[in-house]
Amino acid sequence: MGGWFKQKWSEIRARVRWPGGGGLARWIVLWGGAALVIFVLTLGILWSWEPDPFSVRLNTAEKLAASGNDSVTGAATTAAMIRVAEALLDKPGGYLTNDITPPGIYLDNIPNWEFGALVQVRDLSRAMRESFSRSQSQSTEDPDLIIAEPNFHFDNDSWIFPATENVYREAVDSLYSYLARISDPNNADAQFFARADNLATWLEDVETRLGSLSQRLSASVRQNRVNTDTAGEPAATQSTPADSEIQVQTPWLEIDDIFYEARGATWALMHFLRAVEVDFESVIEDKNAGASLRQIIRELEASQGAVYFPVILNGSGFGTFANHSLTMANYISRANAAIIDLRNLLEQG
Repeated sequence: MGGWFKQKWSEIRARVRWPGGGGLARWIVLWGGAALVIFVLTLGILWSWEPDPFSVRLNTAEKLAASGNDSVTGAATTAAMIRVAEALLDKPGGYLTNDITPPGIYLDNIPNWEFGALVQVRDLSRAMRESFSRSQSQSTEDPDLIIAEPNFHFDNDSWIFPATENVYREAVDSLYSYLARISDPNNADAQFFARADNLATWLEDVETRLGSLSQRLSASVRQNRVNTDTAGEPAATQSTPADSEIQVQTPWLEIDDIFYEARGATWALMHFLRAVEVDFESVIEDKNAGASLRQIIRELEASQGAVYFPVILNGSGFGTFANHSLTMANYISRANAAIIDLRNLLEQG
């Protein structure tokens, strides 16, 4: 058998024409190719690190330093959204979702992380345009937020004409302009209104996002679920009939995608809620809701714990191996329950 392999290898070597026909060129090609592969793989590992958490208060001070203005209501939330958006664009490797070359093209964990954080940025930018920056439904929209909100909703994987990064940077620039205007004591046209009603409106969107993520994470193991689509309202109807019980399970290749999307969403939301704790301090104290908000932040912080295994495991609920998706779903579900309590407190008179 060994002789057969040697013969075949000799035939292959005889047929392959290396550049210049010399042995030196052959080894240059081989070692050069191996070095390139190692370099790309190493770069992919470095680009797969998630951004570190940041201090909301310190970030606010840094963002306001350029304009020379003092911190005002809304500055922490706006600065936090700017910092999260900049993390998407400026982390190691930059924005990877629209990459068409190695190593970005074969990485999927960080692009999913980016999408999870991006969804939270989109929701908050919409809330800022529709609620936080307006005193009532008949008031005019802020001109900077009119630009920022739709730009963040631009296609997240456009490579060119225009590139996604360029559109998102325009949105960030508009947020910087809005931050400078609300912190300018001589500019009364730009405002950020910290009220219980507009905070509750945004938290309702957060609640539905976290609820969806929790369900998708829990589906990492096969489940039979009771259909509750029209529960609680006898007269409710739906367009297409559905079975009373449905079977759900996340496809095996999508389990890590959903996990990292949830990691990105909770990372961004953790910072946004820390900023809310600053900007809505008087509202939260008035509603005696500080404990609920701190509990939400604590659960989101726990969801950012280090993953010590190189792949996302998908063991059964009480099986031998861990199930990272179920662990993440636990933290998100508890945070979501606390958000419901917080929203109820805010809506009480």
